[in-house]
Formats: sequence, structure tokens, C-alpha cells
Amino acid sequence: MVSFDVVSLFTNVLIVDSLELLSYHFEDDVLALFKHVLTSTYFCFNGQFYEQTDGVAMGSPLSPVIANFFMEDFEKRAIEQATHNPVCWFRYTDDTFVIWPHGQEN
Repeated sequence: MVSFDVVSLFTNVLIVDSLELLSYHFEDDVLALFKHVLTSTYFCFNGQFYEQTDGVAMGSPLSPVIANFFMEDFEKRAIEQATHNPVCWFRYTDDTFVIWPHGQEN
């Protein structure tokens, strides 16, 4: 049994890639809304306002959904390219439980 956890998932979700993935599931008008929300993220720290330029915003209700689209695509491509496949693969957001019968060296 193996467990994986993505470090800082939300800030590592690529916006451009996520918008491309969303374009396969949503029409252009909805995609434009996604793009607006994902590319206009501002926050205040010590009285100074900043724009987040990488990743999806922590605390945004949309971020877990976008991260899930991103992770689903990432794991699908990774498993398809793997020379050894796990017996089972369960993921919740960025935590993964895997049964790997191929030994530690593989």
C-alpha cells in the first residue's frame, strides 16, 4: 500500500492547462466565466493588495473543482504511460491511496 499527497496542489494547478481541460466539457460562454474567475484573483496581505498569477486561489469555492479536473487528467495520463499499473487507485482531491504490487524498486 502506498499513499501520495500533492504538495501545495492549488498553487501548482496550471491555469492555462485547466482552461483547456474545461473547454472539453463546457461551452465558450461558460468557459469565459471560468477564465475570468481563474485569472482575476486578488488578495490583501498587511494592507497591501496583490494579484495571484500562478495556480488557483486557496479558499475559493471553485478551486477544488478545478484542481479535481487537473488531477484527473494528470493521473489518467500518468497511468496510461506507466509500464507497471497499480491494482487500485483511489484519490480524493490531492490525497491518493494505491495498492502497488510491483515492489519498491518499480
